[in-house]
Amino acid sequence: MEVAVLTSVEWVLVCKTYDVPQNGGACVKHHDEQIAIYNFSRRGEWYATQNLCPHKQQMVLSRGMIGSTGDTCEPKVACPFHKKTFSLLSGECLSGDDYQIKTYPVQVVGDEVFIGFEK
Repeated sequence: MEVAVLTSVEWVLVCKTYDVPQNGGACVKHHDEQIAIYNFSRRGEWYATQNLCPHKQQMVLSRGMIGSTGDTCEPKVACPFHKKTFSLLSGECLSGDDYQIKTYPVQVVGDEVFIGFEK
Protein backbone atom coordinates (compact mmCIF):
# COMPACT_ATOMS: atom_id res chain seq x y z
CA MET A 1 0.00 0.00 0.00
CA GLU A 2 1.50 3.32 -1.10
CA VAL A 3 0.27 6.53 0.51
CA ALA A 4 0.90 9.83 -1.25
CA VAL A 5 2.54 12.54 0.83
CA LEU A 6 1.42 16.10 0.17
CA THR A 7 4.31 18.52 0.26
CA SER A 8 2.32 21.74 0.05
CA VAL A 9 -1.27 21.81 1.28
CA GLU A 10 -3.92 24.51 1.00
CA TRP A 11 -6.47 24.10 3.79
CA VAL A 12 -10.00 25.03 2.69
CA LEU A 13 -12.94 25.54 5.07
CA VAL A 14 -15.70 23.31 3.65
CA CYS A 15 -18.36 23.07 6.37
CA LYS A 16 -19.16 23.10 10.07
CA THR A 17 -18.98 19.96 12.21
CA TYR A 18 -22.75 19.99 12.71
CA ASP A 19 -23.27 19.79 8.93
CA VAL A 20 -21.99 16.19 8.89
CA PRO A 21 -24.00 13.53 10.77
CA GLN A 22 -22.24 11.52 13.46
CA ASN A 23 -20.99 8.19 12.08
CA GLY A 24 -22.05 9.26 8.61
CA GLY A 25 -21.09 11.40 5.68
CA ALA A 26 -21.98 14.50 3.69
CA CYS A 27 -20.98 15.90 0.33
CA VAL A 28 -19.39 19.27 -0.38
CA LYS A 29 -18.32 20.78 -3.68
CA HIS A 30 -14.92 22.38 -4.12
CA HIS A 31 -14.53 23.95 -7.54
CA ASP A 32 -15.75 21.19 -9.90
CA GLU A 33 -15.07 18.30 -7.53
CA GLN A 34 -17.53 16.58 -5.17
CA ILE A 35 -15.88 15.56 -1.89
CA ALA A 36 -17.35 13.13 0.63
CA ILE A 37 -16.64 14.03 4.27
CA TYR A 38 -17.09 11.44 7.02
CA ASN A 39 -17.55 12.09 10.74
CA PHE A 40 -16.47 8.77 12.24
CA SER A 41 -17.48 9.86 15.75
CA ARG A 42 -17.23 6.32 17.21
CA ARG A 43 -13.49 6.62 16.56
CA GLY A 44 -13.21 10.39 17.06
CA GLU A 45 -11.87 10.73 13.50
CA TRP A 46 -12.70 12.62 10.30
CA TYR A 47 -11.98 11.54 6.71
CA ALA A 48 -12.53 12.87 3.20
CA THR A 49 -12.57 11.12 -0.18
CA GLN A 50 -13.82 11.72 -3.66
CA ASN A 51 -17.60 11.27 -3.78
CA LEU A 52 -17.49 9.33 -7.07
CA CYS A 53 -17.64 5.55 -6.72
CA PRO A 54 -15.35 4.26 -9.49
CA HIS A 55 -17.27 0.99 -9.84
CA LYS A 56 -20.38 2.41 -11.55
CA GLN A 57 -19.30 6.08 -11.81
CA GLN A 58 -21.97 7.32 -9.36
CA MET A 59 -21.64 10.26 -6.93
CA VAL A 60 -22.71 8.31 -3.85
CA LEU A 61 -19.84 7.58 -1.46
CA SER A 62 -20.90 10.30 1.00
CA ARG A 63 -24.05 8.21 1.60
CA GLY A 64 -22.10 5.00 2.19
CA MET A 65 -21.82 3.10 5.45
CA ILE A 66 -18.59 3.60 7.40
CA GLY A 67 -16.96 0.99 9.59
CA SER A 68 -13.70 -0.84 10.28
CA THR A 69 -12.12 -3.95 8.82
CA GLY A 70 -9.32 -6.39 9.50
CA ASP A 71 -6.97 -6.94 12.40
CA THR A 72 -5.83 -3.31 12.23
CA CYS A 73 -9.43 -2.00 12.34
CA GLU A 74 -8.77 0.02 9.18
CA PRO A 75 -11.55 2.61 8.62
CA LYS A 76 -13.59 2.01 5.47
CA VAL A 77 -16.62 3.18 3.52
CA ALA A 78 -18.98 0.92 1.56
CA CYS A 79 -20.73 2.17 -1.58
CA PRO A 80 -24.46 2.30 -0.75
CA PHE A 81 -25.45 0.63 -4.05
CA HIS A 82 -23.00 -2.19 -4.80
CA LYS A 83 -21.18 -2.53 -1.46
CA LYS A 84 -17.65 -2.10 -2.84
CA THR A 85 -15.54 -1.05 0.17
CA PHE A 86 -12.69 1.44 0.19
CA SER A 87 -10.05 2.33 2.78
CA LEU A 88 -10.58 5.81 4.20
CA LEU A 89 -6.80 6.00 4.74
CA SER A 90 -5.37 4.96 1.36
CA GLY A 91 -8.40 4.85 -0.96
CA GLU A 92 -7.59 1.23 -1.88
CA CYS A 93 -10.53 -1.00 -2.78
CA LEU A 94 -10.89 -3.58 0.00
CA SER A 95 -13.31 -5.75 -1.99
CA GLY A 96 -10.54 -7.29 -4.07
CA ASP A 97 -11.27 -5.20 -7.16
CA ASP A 98 -8.83 -2.98 -9.04
CA TYR A 99 -10.37 0.36 -8.00
CA GLN A 100 -8.90 3.29 -6.09
CA ILE A 101 -10.46 6.46 -4.69
CA LYS A 102 -8.74 9.73 -3.88
CA THR A 103 -8.40 10.65 -0.20
CA TYR A 104 -7.82 14.06 1.37
CA PRO A 105 -6.42 15.15 4.74
CA VAL A 106 -8.94 16.66 7.16
CA GLN A 107 -8.49 19.08 10.06
CA VAL A 108 -11.18 20.08 12.52
CA VAL A 109 -10.65 23.34 14.38
CA GLY A 110 -13.41 24.14 16.83
CA ASP A 111 -16.59 23.58 14.83
CA GLU A 112 -14.96 24.15 11.42
CA VAL A 113 -13.95 21.35 9.04
CA PHE A 114 -11.04 21.93 6.65
CA ILE A 115 -9.90 19.73 3.76
CA GLY A 116 -6.33 19.83 2.51
CA PHE A 117 -5.81 20.21 -1.23
CA GLU A 118 -2.44 19.84 -2.93
CA LYS A 119 -1.15 23.19 -4.21
